[in-house]
Amino acid sequence: MTPVDTESEAPMHPPRPLHSVSVAAIIVDKHGRVLLTRRRDNSHWEPPGGVLEPGEAIEDGLRREVAEETGLVITIDVLTGVYKNIRRGIVALVFRCHRATGDLLLSIETDDFLWATRGQISELMTPAYAVRALDALDYDGRPEIRTHDGVLVISEHR
Repeated sequence: MTPVDTESEAPMHPPRPLHSVSVAAIIVDKHGRVLLTRRRDNSHWEPPGGVLEPGEAIEDGLRREVAEETGLVITIDVLTGVYKNIRRGIVALVFRCHRATGDLLLSIETDDFLWATRGQISELMTPAYAVRALDALDYDGRPEIRTHDGVLVISEHR
């Protein structure tokens, strides 16, 4: 027999695991460098992005997050990867983008910017974040699909 919530008389079900969806922009300049932001809360270098709000379209959320964190307006080129953090239940959609307009402006979330070369990407970011930028730079027409634990890449496949 299924337990019943006596206040609503609705059947009670065990809690379902929750996931959140985040977006990130790998903004590439004409020299092939990637824009990184340094987060104020933990000093980690990451591409701009964040969690989608309920009811928000994916591309709208990406543009909002980039504008909030960098002051830039972007053009979204292509989805380059899907990444799942298995420890935190976050699925990240990562897009290769380029700057349309705007000037870099620090925000309450970011305290520095860097147009990083391929070599700097691996030096400055954890493997789970560096792979997103490298996948975008190496994009071959098919998005990568990877699982990570927040730091290290655990599995990858297409």
